[in-house]
Amino acid sequence: MQIDLTKGSVTKGILAFAFPMICGNLLQQLYNVVDTLIVGRFLGSDALAAVGSSYTLVTFITSILLGMCMGCGAIFSIRYGEKRLDHMKGNIFTAFVMIACFSVLLNIAVMVFIDPVMKMLSVPEEVYDLMRNYLMVMFCGIFATFLYNFFASLLRAVGNSVTPLVFLGISAVMNIILDLIFVLVAEWGVEGAALATIISQWFSGIGSMIYTLVKCPQLRPARRHMRITWIGLNEIMGASFLTCMQQSVMNLGILMVQGLVNSFGAVVMAAFAAATKIDAFAYMPLQDFGNSFSTFAAQNYGARKKERIEKGIRSAVISMLIFSAVISILVFSFAKQLLLLFIHSDETAILAVGISYLHIISIFYFGIGGLFILYGLYRAFNRPGMSLILTVLSLGTRVCLAYVLSSVPFIGVNGIWWSVPAGWLLADFIGVFYYKKIKEKIIL
Repeated sequence: MQIDLTKGSVTKGILAFAFPMICGNLLQQLYNVVDTLIVGRFLGSDALAAVGSSYTLVTFITSILLGMCMGCGAIFSIRYGEKRLDHMKGNIFTAFVMIACFSVLLNIAVMVFIDPVMKMLSVPEEVYDLMRNYLMVMFCGIFATFLYNFFASLLRAVGNSVTPLVFLGISAVMNIILDLIFVLVAEWGVEGAALATIISQWFSGIGSMIYTLVKCPQLRPARRHMRITWIGLNEIMGASFLTCMQQSVMNLGILMVQGLVNSFGAVVMAAFAAATKIDAFAYMPLQDFGNSFSTFAAQNYGARKKERIEKGIRSAVISMLIFSAVISILVFSFAKQLLLLFIHSDETAILAVGISYLHIISIFYFGIGGLFILYGLYRAFNRPGMSLILTVLSLGTRVCLAYVLSSVPFIGVNGIWWSVPAGWLLADFIGVFYYKKIKEKIIL
C-alpha cells in the first residue's frame, strides 16, 4: 500500500505513514530486547551485562549501513516527488551496488578488529568471553541488516511503510520462538540468543528484497539502468555517506559513553543495559516519526510544494510534543516495574541505578524528539551535512559532560545520565536557529 504524501491532509498523511514505521521499528527493537530479557532472567547478570553492552557496539556497526540506506531513501523520495522514475531506478541500482560492497568490507573489518575494540571499551574480564562469543555470531547478520534496511528505505520512499512492518512482524515472532528454543531448550547460552536474532534478520532481509523485486516492477531497475556513472555515484555518495556519518557519529558517541559506563563495573553495566532497552522503546517512535516526516518533506520538496512542507513542520512538532509528554509520564512513573522485566527483584543495586537513569532521561524525551524532526528535515532538503553538525554538537556535548561530571565525587555515574539531555537541548537550539535563518533559501 502506497501513500502519496504530496496530496491530501497533511497531518493524517504523516500519521498514517508514520504508524506502520513506528510499529515496525518497535518490533525491530524486540530483536535485542528479547535477547536481553531472556538472557537476564535465565542466564544471570554477567550474561545480561555482556549482551546489553554488545547492543551498543552492534548498533554502532549497523547504524553505518542504516545511515547510508536512509540517505539514499531521501534521494529516492525526492525523485519520486519529481516523478523522475527512470532517474530513480538508476539511483536504486547505484546505491545497492555501493552499499552492498561496503557491507562486505565492514563485515570483514569487524571480524578482524573485534578484540581491540572490546579492549578499548574496557569490557570487564568476567564478561569478556561471553560478550565476544555473542558478537561473533551477531556479526554474521550484518549483510542481512543491509538488505532489510535498503529495501525498507526504498519502499518507504514511495509511500509504502506497511510491507516492511509485515516482514519485521514475522521475523520478530521467529526471534522470540528461536530464543526460547536455543537458550532454554538447547541451552546454547548467549550464542543461542545471537543465533536466533541473525536467523530472523536474514528472513526479513531476503523476504523484503524478494517482495520488492517481484511485486513492485516500477522500482525494479531495467538493464538500461544498470550502469554506474560518476554523476550518479557522487549524487548517492553525497547523501548516503553524510547521513552514514551522522548515524555513526551518534552511535560512536554512545559507544564512548558505554566505555565510561563499563569502568563503573558490572552493576552499572547491567543497569545501563536494561535501562537503555526501555529508553530505546520509549523514543524509538519519535525517531520513526522524524523519519516519516523526512519522507513527507522530501516528496513535497521534490514536488516544490512549500506550503505543505510548512504545514507539515507545524503538525510534526505538535504531534511530537504530545507523544513525548505521554511517554515521559509513563516511563517516569513505572520505571521500577519496567526494569523488573529484565532484572530480578533481589538485584536491588542494579535496580537503583536503572531507576535513577530513567527518572533523569525520561523528563527530556521532547529534546530527542525535536532532534529527530530536525534530522529528518535537513535530510529531506538534501542537506545531510547539517544533520551531521547537529549530531556532533549533541554527542560532543554528551561525551565531554559525561566524563567531566562523572569524575565529580558527589555526582558520580549520575553525571553520565545528565549529560544526555544537555546534548539534545543544545543541538535543538542550534538546529532551530539555523533553520529560521535559511528557510527561505531551502524551501523553494
